[in-house]
Amino acid sequence: MTRGEREQPSAGQPPAGPPPTDWAPLLPFGALALAVGVTGVLLLRVGNRFIGAVQLVLCILLAGHALGSRPDPGTIKAA
Repeated sequence: MTRGEREQPSAGQPPAGPPPTDWAPLLPFGALALAVGVTGVLLLRVGNRFIGAVQLVLCILLAGHALGSRPDPGTIKAA
């Protein structure tokens, strides 16, 4: 083996290191929170104060849920 090359794992063995992060729960809630927030701001700009405020409250709740479902790197265990 020459200098600078990394040893490849043998066939049938997974590569060493932490498993990949699962972002699946975070992305849909983040996208939904963004869409609800943009809709709320647009409703406020048009003049629908009550509905726009409700949309922004829903945006905050969804963003909080999205951040709560974010993967924590400290709890990921290597297989």
